[in-house]
Order: sequence, then structure tokens, then C-alpha cells
Amino acid sequence: MINNITARLQNVKKLQAKRWENEDHWDEINDLLIQELDDILSAEPENTAALINIGAVYSDMGENEKALEYLQKALRLGSVDKNLYINLAIVMVYMEMHPEEYHEYLETAEDKSEDPLTFKAYFDPQSQ
Repeated sequence: MINNITARLQNVKKLQAKRWENEDHWDEINDLLIQELDDILSAEPENTAALINIGAVYSDMGENEKALEYLQKALRLGSVDKNLYINLAIVMVYMEMHPEEYHEYLETAEDKSEDPLTFKAYFDPQSQ
């Protein structure tokens, strides 16, 4: 069962990367990603890689409150994935929180390593 979930998360990561080559299908691909990650989470509600990824996709869609909920759940579950901390910081920047609130996450991220099954939310400093 675990291997099946791992394979699905690998596919999610590949699909996520493809969004950039197919920006005209951006919305459909995001919908597919959310559907698949929701499905993985209904099988494994505490799968932190899936929580981090769905958080990144929601952030990319501009749904930061929703993104934050999923990311904070991964944090509560004890994930030490570098991408979790980076995604938390990105979402908090977009939500215009205080720098002190997210600098801590960026500092924590420095010592962490990236889970090969997770990805970062897109960050556009110009959008601020």
C-alpha cells in the first residue's frame, strides 16, 4: 500500500512540474493535482508529503488560508521537510504577515533536507 502512495506522490510531483510547460492547462492540472492529493489524503490523512504538496498547490492557486491549514497540519504531525518550512514562509509572505513570523521558518529550513516526494510553492516576489 505504502509503495502505491509513494508512486502516486512521484506522479503528482511530475505533473506539478509539467504545469510550467503547459500554462494554458494550468487550471485543469491544478484541479487534477488537488483531486489526486485529496484522494491520497483520504487513504492516509497523516501523509505529510501529500499535505505539504496540497498546501503548495493551494498557494499557487492563491488560496493561502487553505494552504496554511494543510501546511500547519504537516507541521503538527512533526514533518521536518525543508519544503514544508519554505512553503509556510511563502504562504505567510503572501498573507502579508510579519517578517518575524516567517523568518523563523526560513531559518529552520536551512538545516533541513528536502523530501524527494515534496515540492515548493511558487514564489513571485514581484506579486507583492
